[in-house]
Amino acid sequence: MDRRRILLVVAVLVAALGSALVFLYTKGADTRAEEKFDTVEVLKATAVIAPGEKFEDAQAAGKLALQAVAQDSLLDGYQTTTDSLGGTVSLGTIYPGEQIISAKWGASAAVQSSLGTPDGMMAITVDLTDPARVAGFVNPGSTVAIFMTGTAKPIDQQGNEAGPDIQFTRLLLDKVLVLGVGATTAVSTTTTDESGASTTEQLPRTLLTLAVSQDQAQKVLYAKANGELAFGLLTDKSTVAPGAPTTFDNLFG
Repeated sequence: MDRRRILLVVAVLVAALGSALVFLYTKGADTRAEEKFDTVEVLKATAVIAPGEKFEDAQAAGKLALQAVAQDSLLDGYQTTTDSLGGTVSLGTIYPGEQIISAKWGASAAVQSSLGTPDGMMAITVDLTDPARVAGFVNPGSTVAIFMTGTAKPIDQQGNEAGPDIQFTRLLLDKVLVLGVGATTAVSTTTTDESGASTTEQLPRTLLTLAVSQDQAQKVLYAKANGELAFGLLTDKSTVAPGAPTTFDNLFG
């Protein structure tokens, strides 16, 4: 066999080996993609489910449907059937496209008529926008930190007012128990810019009932009347402590 023929045979073998390797790599990539995007049929909301709405009513109204969700996008407590949530009510607003999870459903209003306020404390209610209540993730039994944003005059060392009003944000209470989440209503809010032009928008506000002491109740109600409140949802590992207010002077410090 001459040299030319040997080289031709070698070239054919190399080409065949290359084609086989490309095929194996492509097949492996397809398998990896299928595993990444492997889906599970889970319950999702197809329409807005209002706080306090019975699970059976939402189901009868066609507000629930099984839809495919990628494995790596599944939420804790996702539901593949309607069996385990019968007899419950929505604990907050559930929006179209949300996965139906057990944490957003609880006992009926009749069972929850007793708030379970801890001894020595009282229940008060405030209304907050969705962003201020952590986008609807605050539920009965949640623990929250409460922040206030408002304006106040600076005070000098002698206790006298010193200068014009300043805007601030500060931790008001570091640990408060949420007893209940009530109805959501749309409230018109009008803002005016420096040119005098006003803008009106509809913002949903939800009632939240808190367990507080008398001193805490006074602080929350005063802060609500003189500024804006916002909740920070706490976990067992959250760290929160009183500190100096944040103003423009120290915002970037």
